[in-house]
Amino acid sequence: MTHTHHTPEAPAPDRPADFWEGFYRNGDRIWSGRPNSLLVREASDLTPGTALDLGCGEGADAVWLAARGWQVTAVDISATALERAARHAADAGVGERIDWQRHELGHTFPDGSFDLVSAHYLQSPVELDLYGILRRAAEAVAPRGTLLIGLHATWPSWRQEPPFDAEFPTLDGLLSELALPETEWTVVTAETVHKPSVSPDGVEGFRGDNVWRLRRAG
Repeated sequence: MTHTHHTPEAPAPDRPADFWEGFYRNGDRIWSGRPNSLLVREASDLTPGTALDLGCGEGADAVWLAARGWQVTAVDISATALERAARHAADAGVGERIDWQRHELGHTFPDGSFDLVSAHYLQSPVELDLYGILRRAAEAVAPRGTLLIGLHATWPSWRQEPPFDAEFPTLDGLLSELALPETEWTVVTAETVHKPSVSPDGVEGFRGDNVWRLRRAG
């Protein structure tokens, strides 16, 4: 649910919907407005079709995809995030190419199948069934379509103590959890990328991110 990146600092006892609504209401704009670099890297060579953006936040990935010719269904748990995303899309002139839907993933999921299913930074300090959601995401990929996942692999190098316990899936560990049939899926990318990360106090460092790109057979 993130875009270039501050991570929520501490878990809260709230329901996930309450937590994320409060998170987005804490500022006029939370993320940079730029698409995730892993999406740009992995999806730029794909032929536009239908796309599903899971955890779309304020809409930067969905807008980028729509501007490249994709018809996008974009999903988030926060109504405030979706309102901002829709304004972003309208300002970019691609509002008619995006269907914004509110879902608490793990409980509800959008209908349909898609040429691209993209899930970036679906990591949360409150309850989230990550593997269950990603298995459902794989089911939503159309024949010859692509599943693209980007997740943090580490805390930032400048962080001395983690603000909360977090599980960072490994490259092989996530593939094992998904257990996608090898006869049906090809792993195109499974890689750790180290990206610059700057602390709120301006300390420069890096953070490891994992990216998986899988193609479904026809």
